[in-house]
Amino acid sequence: QSEDSDKSSKESDSETEVEQVSGYHKLLATLKTSPESESEEEEDETESEEAEESEAEMDSEGSQETGEAEEGEEDKNDVPEEEEGTTDTAEQTLSQEQADGTDTSCDPRHGVIEEFTDVKHESEFSLETNFMEEESEDCNADKRDSNPFKQHMDKELEEKEIEKMSTLPKTSSQSQWPRLGQVIFSSTLEKHKTLKADKEFDVKQLHLHKPLESTWPKVNKQFLSAVDKPTDSSLTPLQRELFCVMNSYRDLFYPERNALTNGEEIRHAYCLHALNHVLKANAQVLSNNAKRRDRKPGTDTEDHRDQGLTRPKVLMIVPFRECALRIVHIFISLLEVNDKKKIDVSNKKRFKGEFGSDPEEKPPNLKRPEDYEAVFAGNIDDHFRVGVAILQKSMRLYAPFYSSDIIIASPLGIRTVIGAEGEKKRDFDFLSSIEILVIDQADIYLMQNWEHVLHLMKHINLLPLDSHGVDFSRVRMLNLNNWSKYYRQTLLFSALQDPQINSVFNKHCFNYAGQVAIRNVPLTGSISHVVVQLPHVFRRLEADSVTSVIDARFQFFIDKVLPEYRDAIMSHTLIYVPSYFDYVRLRNYFKKEDLSFTHICEYTKKGAVCRARRFFLKGEKQFLLFTERFHFYKRYTIKGIRNLIFYELPTYSHFYSEICNMLKATDSGVDATWTCTVLYSKYDAQKLAAVVGIDRTAQMLQSKKNVHLFVTGEN
Repeated sequence: QSEDSDKSSKESDSETEVEQVSGYHKLLATLKTSPESESEEEEDETESEEAEESEAEMDSEGSQETGEAEEGEEDKNDVPEEEEGTTDTAEQTLSQEQADGTDTSCDPRHGVIEEFTDVKHESEFSLETNFMEEESEDCNADKRDSNPFKQHMDKELEEKEIEKMSTLPKTSSQSQWPRLGQVIFSSTLEKHKTLKADKEFDVKQLHLHKPLESTWPKVNKQFLSAVDKPTDSSLTPLQRELFCVMNSYRDLFYPERNALTNGEEIRHAYCLHALNHVLKANAQVLSNNAKRRDRKPGTDTEDHRDQGLTRPKVLMIVPFRECALRIVHIFISLLEVNDKKKIDVSNKKRFKGEFGSDPEEKPPNLKRPEDYEAVFAGNIDDHFRVGVAILQKSMRLYAPFYSSDIIIASPLGIRTVIGAEGEKKRDFDFLSSIEILVIDQADIYLMQNWEHVLHLMKHINLLPLDSHGVDFSRVRMLNLNNWSKYYRQTLLFSALQDPQINSVFNKHCFNYAGQVAIRNVPLTGSISHVVVQLPHVFRRLEADSVTSVIDARFQFFIDKVLPEYRDAIMSHTLIYVPSYFDYVRLRNYFKKEDLSFTHICEYTKKGAVCRARRFFLKGEKQFLLFTERFHFYKRYTIKGIRNLIFYELPTYSHFYSEICNMLKATDSGVDATWTCTVLYSKYDAQKLAAVVGIDRTAQMLQSKKNVHLFVTGEN
C-alpha cells in the first residue's frame, strides 16, 4: 500500500502506541492473582486457621482500606488484575525458531516505545509491487473449477438476491452427522445442495494451497490417534466435519469447544482454513500482477478484479495474548515445508517478548480445576492487536493494518481502535473487506465485555471513509457495491449455547452461502456432578417478555424468596448473581434494608475479599452476595455455606455443581439443614437444560409449580 495508507493507519498499527487507558478500560481488564492472596485456599484448614490466615493476608495488604468495604468499593479506578496461568509449548517453540537481526523495537518493559511502522519490510510485503514466482504453480492449480475459494468469491450476486437476503426469513433443514451431531442448515437463497460429511478423503480433496498439502499432515499429527483410519491421515473426525463446513464457505457456529479436550484441534482447523484463504487470494493478486507487467502495449486490457477496498482479509478475535501466540506458531509451522526451508519471520523476537509469558510468574501451589488451568494458560492480557502480512515464503508480524492480510486481536484491543462516535482518533476502514471472521472462545467475552463484540459487528464490512491508495480497477465489484457482508464467512466457536451468542450469529451473519449451526441438547445436565446430599428447589417466576424478566426476577426475589431467609436461623446464605447489574441492584437494596450482608465481585480488592470471606465463615454476616465473574476469574472455595440461592442460572453449567459442592467444605455437621434455591423463567430454557437435562427441562417449563429435586451425591 502507499505511504498515505501507512500514515492513515497510525492508530491501528499493532501494539506500539502509548494509549491513555481510561478508568473504563481499566475496569474492563481481567483479573490477576498474587501468591499471597491464595494462602487461605487450602481445603483442609480448620475455621480458626482460616480466620488467622485471612487476618495475616489483610495485614500484608498494607495500603488496603481498613474498614468494611463500602458500597462504592468497586471503584472504577481499581484495576482488576489478571490470574496468572501456566505457559505452553507455543512460546517455547517460537523461542527455538528465533530469527536474528529482524527485531527493530525495544522491550516494552524497559520504557516507552515509539510508533512502530516497520518501513524496512514495507516494499518486501507489498502486494502491488511483487509478482508470482515463476516456479510456483499454485496460481494455476487454483484455477480448477472445484476450488471453493474461487467458487465463493467469483459468484456474482444479483440485486434481487441481495434484496431477498435483506427481507425474507431463512429456511432451515437439519441433518445428523457422525461427530458434530445435530447440524442445522439455514439459508435465504434457493436451497443449496445438501452438505454431507465425507467419511474418507485424500488431503488433495481439501483444495489446499500447495505448501499446505505437505505441511498440514505433519503439523496436525499430534491430534491423530491410532484409532483413526490410515486412509485419513490428515484430519481428526471432528476436524474433518468442521473443515467440510469451513471449506464450503458457509458460516459456522460450534458451541461445544472445550479448552481441555478439543480446543487446540479446532484452533488448528480454522488456522488452516484462514491461511489457505489468504495464500490463494494473494497468489491470485501476484499472478495478475505478472500478467499486467507482461502485457504487450496496445492489447486489450483484461479485467483483473481480485482485491477488496483494503488489504486485510481475515480477522481473528481471541481472548488472550497466549491464543494469538499459538495462532502465529501454527501459521509458521504450516508455512515451513521442512527444517531446511525456514520461512523468514520479521519481528519475531519482539512478538515473543510481548506475547510470551514467564513460567516463574505462575503463583505456586494453586488448587484450580483443570478447565481453569487450560483457559488461563500463558499470557492472559486481554488488550492487544497485531497485524500479520504473508507473502510467499515470508511472514511479517506487526504489519500496519492496511498492509496486513490477517489481524489477530482481542475484543478490547479492536474496540479501542474502532473508537466511539464523536472521538477524533478512530479508524475502522481496515474492516471494510474482511472475508473471514473468526470469533474463538466467544463464551469468555461474556465474562469480559460483550458490548465490544457487538461494537465490532456494527463496524465490520462498511464502506471505507478514505481510499487508502487502492487501485479501483483491481477492486471486486462485490466490494464496490458494498456487498462485502454477504460474502463474509463467520466462524463462531464457544463452550456453550447462549442467547447473546446466538443473536450475533442470527442477526449479524449475512453469508449468501448460508449458515450451519450445531444444536445438540444436553441429556443429563451438570446437576449430576453434585456430590453433596442437597435438596434443590427450582422456583419459577413469570415474565411477559425477555426485557421484563430482569425486573420480574428482582420483585420475585424480594417478595417471595428473601423473606424466607431473613430469619437468623437461615444464616450462612450465599446468593450467586451472574449479572453485575443485578448484583449492584441487590447490594443497594440490602444496604437500604439494613440487612446483615457482605459482598464480593470482580472489582473487590483483595483485602476486602478476605474480610468478606471471614465474616461469612464466622457467621458475622448472614448473606454473601457473590458474582459469577469473580468465580470465573478466581475459583475460590467459599467456606461456611449452608444455604444457596441462585438468583439466576449460571452461564457455565458446570459452575452450578462447583458452587453446590462448596458445601462439603463446611465442617459443621448440619447437612440436613442445607438448602439450594434456584430462580428461573421460561426464557432460561438453554441454561436450565444444561443444569438439569433436556427431559426435566421440558417438564419444568410445562408445569408452573415449583420443582423439588434431591441429589444423593451418587447420580
